[in-house]
Amino acid sequence: MKILVTGAAGFICGYLIDELLEAGHEVVGLDNFSKYGPVEKSYDFHPRYTFVQGDAKEVALLRDLLVDCDHFVAAAAMIGGISYFHEFAYDLLAENERITATAFDAAIYAQRRCRLQKITVLSSSMVFESATEFPTPEGAERRSAPPRSTYGFQKLATEYFAQGAWEQYCLPYTIARPFNCVGIGERRALRDRHVASGNLKLAMSHVVPDLVQKVLRGQDPLHILGSGDQVRHYTYGGDLARGIRLCVEHPAARNQDFNLSTALRTTVLELAELIWRKIHGDRKPFRYLSDPPYDYDVQERSPKTEKAESLLDFRATTMLSEILDEVIPWIAEQIEVGKI
Repeated sequence: MKILVTGAAGFICGYLIDELLEAGHEVVGLDNFSKYGPVEKSYDFHPRYTFVQGDAKEVALLRDLLVDCDHFVAAAAMIGGISYFHEFAYDLLAENERITATAFDAAIYAQRRCRLQKITVLSSSMVFESATEFPTPEGAERRSAPPRSTYGFQKLATEYFAQGAWEQYCLPYTIARPFNCVGIGERRALRDRHVASGNLKLAMSHVVPDLVQKVLRGQDPLHILGSGDQVRHYTYGGDLARGIRLCVEHPAARNQDFNLSTALRTTVLELAELIWRKIHGDRKPFRYLSDPPYDYDVQERSPKTEKAESLLDFRATTMLSEILDEVIPWIAEQIEVGKI
């Protein structure tokens, strides 16, 4: 199968493209390097991978790239840490809406005139920003109040794009919702601004790399946002890539939406202490201070995962401790070279 992946230089796509190539697919990656600048990937010279530098908002370009593609993974988006939701509230809505409309315009064209079979859309757990059902099942995004952040609202709109393209043009789709991706490859974005956290300034506002940085840099007591009882499901990028691949390949994924996540719930405080123990062992007692949380720091983001397991035979199996064993040394290396 030949697959176009937009947002190819992004964090999750770094895992996804490797997964697709390992599964034997041919992949065309599109990115304009607007987030991190030019990046090198381990598969850049893979014989079944072609990279195109370009803008995912150019419908003519996407049409040309889709001419001989069987599948389209629409992953391009403006996305950053939680500070982005405040700093770029309008841009997140407007830019991502343009990207989404372009993707569906091109996909509708390619499905009608070429050989495109389906579009798989990367949504977000933020569509459940206002959910009150926990663990949250697929479908709750339609029963809940709308997301409060412009980013969450636009991601929900993306899911309606999929509905509309099917209802009017019979474009098959799958919606994949990754939860709290953790892994290597996430760097400081070009537009990230430094955020004060105790005696340090950080530039990511993603909880795992930020906490790892602070502990590695010797912050004591460790500053966390809020009380620490916020619930998340930290999911390994490799597991998410496998889930998205199954969304692409599996016949049961047609016109379905899936929460892709580990089933294990973890509080921010539990995460912080685990990172502390990984780095300091028992040499230093774990101490922390609570800083005021961001406005859109959702108290609980906890999904039901049974649908993906039942229909796709997908389970995220990598434990958080294993993930940190990979992530902590990588972040230490990135600190040394000034990339984080």
